[in-house]
Amino acid sequence: MIDLIKKGLALGIGLAVTSKEQVEKVVDEMVKKGEMSQEESKEVISRLIQRGEEEQRELKRMMREEIKQILAELNIATKEDINRLDRRIQNLENQEQ
Repeated sequence: MIDLIKKGLALGIGLAVTSKEQVEKVVDEMVKKGEMSQEESKEVISRLIQRGEEEQRELKRMMREEIKQILAELNIATKEDINRLDRRIQNLENQEQ
């Protein structure tokens, strides 16, 4: 399962890099054809890259939520659960002393 998650994140990053390169290529072609000025191209590239980064952050957020839900369904202890148990053990050990 961890491998699947890692592959998904790597794919997302790879798509972001590829998309950036493709955006730049398409916009450069538009500049060459006179369909857009150099200044406009910089603005378009910047906006598209920013939007892609926002979408990538949203994808990561959605993946985290899905992973949390899957872990809850599988009854796997979370880091928070383990920390809570560690605190309880520490409190019990302190009471014995």
